[in-house]
Amino acid sequence: MNARQVVLDTETTGLEPSLGHRIIEIGAVEILNRRLTGEYFHVYINPERDIDEGAMAVHGLTREFLKDKPTFSKVIHDLLNFLNGDELIIHNAPFDLKFLNEELRRLQHPMKIVENKHAIIDTLTLAREKHPGQRNNLDALCKRYNVDTSKRTLHGALLDARLLASVYLAMTSGQHSLFESSVKEEKEVFTPEKSQKGLEARERFTVISVDEAGWAAHQNYLERLKKENGGRCAWKEESN
Repeated sequence: MNARQVVLDTETTGLEPSLGHRIIEIGAVEILNRRLTGEYFHVYINPERDIDEGAMAVHGLTREFLKDKPTFSKVIHDLLNFLNGDELIIHNAPFDLKFLNEELRRLQHPMKIVENKHAIIDTLTLAREKHPGQRNNLDALCKRYNVDTSKRTLHGALLDARLLASVYLAMTSGQHSLFESSVKEEKEVFTPEKSQKGLEARERFTVISVDEAGWAAHQNYLERLKKENGGRCAWKEESN
């Protein structure tokens, strides 16, 4: 059975659906057997209401931009088809879920709440367990796990879902702890300058030359390898 997961993010008109705030963007990306497949779902939504200035400062979406976009009722079918009942990975899941569930309530959708059909992984909860006492928002996690955020000037549901997918895979790989320091929070970033220093260090290594007897012994060894390998020996071919 394929282990499919969907990383999901939303942008909204404000912070509280009980005050009438709505979803205006949904982004979701597919993970299959712990690999990003490149399959995604993305849509902008007309909220049919104004957007709080604070929210607009975060995501940059305006009512003017969204006025010709579909309403939530027009996208729910395609969204649920993409989610397909699979496990959802969401950062600060209660926030996104309360908005999604409110949209379902407005439509009197038979699912009623997302949690009825989907298992949920909240990466904020996961991060707090792994990194207690540290900042665990998406920006901090991207920095901690060396996920490139150079294209992220504003929040965007699809971009943030892709970033979160990379963070989640790194955070749950079991390998990052090999590089973590108990003192330093972030891994050292590999740079071209450090690469050049490494090359310079290798250039200082002592080079030892072999005499004729050593070279002959090496050639005899390669000949034996060639015979044992059906007449092929990559090292001997390279040395000729």
